[in-house]
Amino acid sequence: MKVIGLTGGIASGKSAVAEELSKLGAVVLDADQAAHRVLDLPAVQAELVDRWGEDILSDDGRAQRAKVAAIVFANGESASQELQFLEQTLHPRIRKEFEARLSELAKQNTSFAVIDAPLLLEAGWGSLCDHLIFVDSPRADRLSRAIQRNWTETELAKREACQMPIAEK
Repeated sequence: MKVIGLTGGIASGKSAVAEELSKLGAVVLDADQAAHRVLDLPAVQAELVDRWGEDILSDDGRAQRAKVAAIVFANGESASQELQFLEQTLHPRIRKEFEARLSELAKQNTSFAVIDAPLLLEAGWGSLCDHLIFVDSPRADRLSRAIQRNWTETELAKREACQMPIAEK
């Protein structure tokens, strides 16, 4: 089985490329969906509450992504430390999920799988892949897509600043 890593900047069109690869028979492993699942694990929620308090929880006791994002994408050095904590909490668990799923797919004789992950390189998940595809689009297009996600230009800039620069990727 071949594993393709799909990465790029925020709102660059990775999901559209993943959808096209899916139409060609690829099984797509979406890092954002995996992060949602991992964020809902009781052990992870306990770690987040220990760090940030119960204010990050919704009425049903689940971590609210918007509140977590407000902490980790705030201005200042402490935000950088909070983002590092979050990534250290989530990324190893996401990797384990990817490894388990890829193992299952290999046993099913799947031809190829795609890991769709904006932080593929930053998280070290590129080592799971045989090939990498980098997706890019003009900043104006990425901003337009981010606005469709109800983000402001400032929010996009904060998130982009936390990732490896596009030119480096």
